[in-house]
Amino acid sequence: MADLPPDAPNPDLAIDNTDEELLQPQIGIETQYIKDLSFENPVGPGGPEIVSQSPEVSVEVTTSARALEDGKYEVALVIRGEAKTPATTVFIVELTYAGVLTISDVPDDAIGPILLIEGARLLFPFARNIVADVSRDGGFPPLFINPIDFVQLYRDQHVAEGATNGVGNA
Repeated sequence: MADLPPDAPNPDLAIDNTDEELLQPQIGIETQYIKDLSFENPVGPGGPEIVSQSPEVSVEVTTSARALEDGKYEVALVIRGEAKTPATTVFIVELTYAGVLTISDVPDDAIGPILLIEGARLLFPFARNIVADVSRDGGFPPLFINPIDFVQLYRDQHVAEGATNGVGNA
């Protein structure tokens, strides 16, 4: 065998990539923002002192995505938290938090799951912090939302609906 320069490709290890290139999926956040925010304190001033027992707190989270332009999508997290006692509603917080994400080198059938799972996962810590701050600023202990399994949320929310990819159009 002839001597090859050190930077020459080894013909024994050559791989034919002409039919299918290896794609490296890319996802990035261009911007993120509060789309809608509401905090209601129906018990008024001194709310925490009026409530004689610990409230039951429930949190609902949904996700959605829509195409904006080529390679750009808006992903939205909708979080609704409510604290209630048997006698009254203590507080309600509703947040729609969104981000514009760019995505490339992804097959079309994977765009929806990537946006609604990975995109939502990237936005969640910021939305979680806003909910905690708003409930604290409303005069109550901060409402800390437990980590969310966005894969299971996607399955529950979008696969059950029969959605093909979960992404709407602009």
